[in-house]
Amino acid sequence: MTEREKQYVIDALAEDSWRMFRILGEFVQGFEEMNEVGKAVTIFGSSRLRAGTAAYDGAQRLAADLVAEGYAVLTGGGPGIMEAANRGAFESGGRSVGLNISLPHEQAPNRFQTDSLNFTYFFVRKVMLVKYATAFIVFPGGFGTIDELFEALTLIQTMKIKPFPVYLVGAEYWQGLLAWLQDTLVREGTISPKDLQLFKLVDDVEGLAQEIEAYYQTEGHAGFSMPNGSGGNGT
Repeated sequence: MTEREKQYVIDALAEDSWRMFRILGEFVQGFEEMNEVGKAVTIFGSSRLRAGTAAYDGAQRLAADLVAEGYAVLTGGGPGIMEAANRGAFESGGRSVGLNISLPHEQAPNRFQTDSLNFTYFFVRKVMLVKYATAFIVFPGGFGTIDELFEALTLIQTMKIKPFPVYLVGAEYWQGLLAWLQDTLVREGTISPKDLQLFKLVDDVEGLAQEIEAYYQTEGHAGFSMPNGSGGNGT
């Protein structure tokens, strides 16, 4: 190995070591700043859906309802559905948490945040969105939204976290995905029929906040397979 090649290896190892410390630092910051968030609901959805769409208006209204029930609202901190949820919580005088991610396009922090954290790594932010949530509400969205949805379902399915309510909002939008899960995954045996009980499809957000609160006030919940304790997840 030449001296130049040796130096390249040394530089690469040093870069990996510093990356490890940056990752650790993001975890530490997230844990410290989120530790006192209390009971909270994470809302997901597309960054491309703007004010005036049914999804945006529904997310804003739902966030206000959650604040009325004593919940903080967590989002990815960006535009679209994330903005709507933060806005609904912010304008209702509640805690509106934005877990922002650094991206070259699409993502810019919205202005409706009482608490704002910034992350470089998606997987660190994902841990925070799951760990401090007592429910997931998933509005229409793209790859990122679907990634977060299946991450949560996988963790619940494999019992890596305590089960919590997961809602998909918008029957028409999600019906293709649900048909694929039922007609392909269940039929082929790659998931169990009971795995479809890990989430609930709804068309209207009216009463959803009260339903989540009722879930934690009773032994179980009719719409979900297993009860959960309050206060987030031990991810």
